[in-house]
Amino acid sequence: MKTNSSRPGIFLTLTAAMFCSAALTGCQTTIGGQTMPSPDYLADDVQFYPAGPEFPLTNQVEASRKQAAAVEEIDQDY
Repeated sequence: MKTNSSRPGIFLTLTAAMFCSAALTGCQTTIGGQTMPSPDYLADDVQFYPAGPEFPLTNQVEASRKQAAAVEEIDQDY
């Protein structure tokens, strides 16, 4: 009668591999709608994007005002 003694070895190997992969990955998770940081968050670079203008077409409006003023100035010369 032949016994299969490699099954416990395979089970232990897979269990150890799953434990190691879980231990080596980051711990960032979502709990109650909040994203909790990984342990490396203190070493990460800070990315800061300053707020832009409240009205995004400020330059376009200013250019059209200058163009209207230039057209009005030309009309006054005639």
